[in-house]
Amino acid sequence: MSDAASIQQQVLEIGTRLTSAPSDCLIESAFAWELSHQQHLFEAVGLVDLAHTLSTMELGTIPRQQGVELLRFLLALQDKPDSFKAIPAGGDIYTNREAWLAERTAAVKWLGAGRARREAITSAFVLDVRQRLLRLSETLIMLAETFINRAESDKNTLMPDYTYLQAAQPTTFGHYLLGFTYPLLRDLARLDGLLEKVNRSPMGCGSTNGSRLPQGREQLAELLGFADIIPHARDAMWQADLSIENSALLTACIVNLSRLAEDLQIFSTQEFALLELDDQHARASKIMPQKKNPFALTHIRAIANKMIGLTASVCASARTPSGQPDNRLMIYGELPEGMQLVEQAAALMSETLQRLSFKSDRAYALIGSGWALATDLAEALVQYCDLDFRSAHQLVASLVREYPAHSDLKMDADSVMRMSEKVLGKSITLTDAQLKSALTPEEAIQQRKEAGGTASASLDAMLADCRQQLNVFREKTQANKTFFEYKRQSLLQRAESYIRT
Repeated sequence: MSDAASIQQQVLEIGTRLTSAPSDCLIESAFAWELSHQQHLFEAVGLVDLAHTLSTMELGTIPRQQGVELLRFLLALQDKPDSFKAIPAGGDIYTNREAWLAERTAAVKWLGAGRARREAITSAFVLDVRQRLLRLSETLIMLAETFINRAESDKNTLMPDYTYLQAAQPTTFGHYLLGFTYPLLRDLARLDGLLEKVNRSPMGCGSTNGSRLPQGREQLAELLGFADIIPHARDAMWQADLSIENSALLTACIVNLSRLAEDLQIFSTQEFALLELDDQHARASKIMPQKKNPFALTHIRAIANKMIGLTASVCASARTPSGQPDNRLMIYGELPEGMQLVEQAAALMSETLQRLSFKSDRAYALIGSGWALATDLAEALVQYCDLDFRSAHQLVASLVREYPAHSDLKMDADSVMRMSEKVLGKSITLTDAQLKSALTPEEAIQQRKEAGGTASASLDAMLADCRQQLNVFREKTQANKTFFEYKRQSLLQRAESYIRT
């Protein structure tokens, strides 16, 4: 038996509790699948191992000489040398790393003092998720900035608003976009809240209920930049709810972007012709020369579908007796991948929004070609003619039937007054100037003056509010990013200082 094979047997506990090596079938299926979901945790596992070694060495759990020796090779491994090859036959990422260390130093025997490998991988997963939440936050902040900038530049660009894909009332493209900005700001708030929960250390909890060997839970948290420890040791190892919350957050975020993507895809059709994507966000048809397919938008929608499925999978994996490995083995890989996909989709939406062309002339023509101002006329009749709204609604509905959409310019105040006598049995007084005011899109926009409306002052207030909220998220994200990087560097320097002395 080769030395490498002997080391593999040691780290897999063959010859002690187990009497035979894993079968090829187990290796090629379960071990390979598990390792594929953990490869991205290599660096984070290294940081966790360094913190564990430092803390337990300083507490006397690991003898100083062996601790310093172990730190030396952990730092060498942190650079991921060419000699390190993670293979399914070596087990998970922890035992693959352990095998590399075992080939170089007997001090590796102290690596697991007082902790399960589950603790190391779980802690690494938490560190990895923490960093991904920061990156996602940065990208969502960039996307929100794009929303706000585009909304500001198009705050006076008129278009029909749509409900049920039917022209409803006049709005502006800027006001429309802010309708997706506020959910995005809520996503950022949810993300900030999740980061606070994730930023608690699970380290030093033994298997599930602590260890009689001193671990230094508070010191471990400080070394890795955690705000605090998770109070209960068993809860620290099996926090299924945070992964559910994470996947739900991702789903809420991407569904908001998918709704926008679907709208924009419809608006870009020949039938609507309200906008056109930049060529770099489209894909040509290989059979139909005229086609310019909005591929960026369909990709965002596809990611939304995937995230809905992932949320169901995360929930299902947690719905087991407590303390089961299937609570997390899939999540180690699938959840970080989902976070990356949503981050990429958000960046793609930002770029797409910045470069799409909105056809303002077409949008204005669509307002005038139909009855998008019908509600404004009904409300004007309430203001000017002493009608209750139901009567005004009935009167305008009759006018809509009477006058084809493309012939509404032939309608004058006398026509409206005659229709009132016919439909309501009541005379009203309406001037042509009042009618024109009710059917002028620009005036209709400015009449919506209350908070949240389309009037310029209201829109400016919302833009300022969005920018203020965004600045808070930006400052907090940058502060966290700087702090976590500082703690990472400090940990490495602290380990190196023992080697130099």
